[in-house]
Amino acid sequence: MKNLLATGYRAHELGIFDQKHKGIPLIKKAIENKLVPLIEDGLEWVITAGQYGVDLWACEVAISLRERYPDLKVSVLAAYLNPEEKWNEAKQDYYRGILKQVDYYASVSKQPYEGVWQLKARDELLLRKTDGILLFYDEENGEASPKFMKQRAWKKHEEEGYGYIILTGEDVQNAADEQNWDYV
Repeated sequence: MKNLLATGYRAHELGIFDQKHKGIPLIKKAIENKLVPLIEDGLEWVITAGQYGVDLWACEVAISLRERYPDLKVSVLAAYLNPEEKWNEAKQDYYRGILKQVDYYASVSKQPYEGVWQLKARDELLLRKTDGILLFYDEENGEASPKFMKQRAWKKHEEEGYGYIILTGEDVQNAADEQNWDYV
């Protein structure tokens, strides 16, 4: 696998409303635990949609892993221009700080948000340009936005052998246990 789509829950779906939440380092450690073996097997790109939550945390993890794996590249492919413009200032600063560190950034649509078609076009492109997905989604915790990407990625997995790696709350708990951290 050379190109990996990393995505999952939006921060608010996890009850996370700022970057100080103590669950974020645990989620990032769980992401790292999944990424490192892939990088060591030849992963070249970590690609996200840049949504506030797992997407951006995966970017942060991949960016930090470039210290050990300098050939690793990180990309954000947003659905439309300036997706952060309606976020609060702290989230905007965080997002723009990550964009300064990625190797490639683009928006699929060259207009501001107009409709769900932009999100669908982005998802189609992300699935087409990647060899597999790392998806943080736990069906036992109820449905949420990653459900749709899960369905599409799973279908592509079954039809084309698209890589499919799931990250669950249990993986986050295991990462916490490894670090002797408490996960709430």
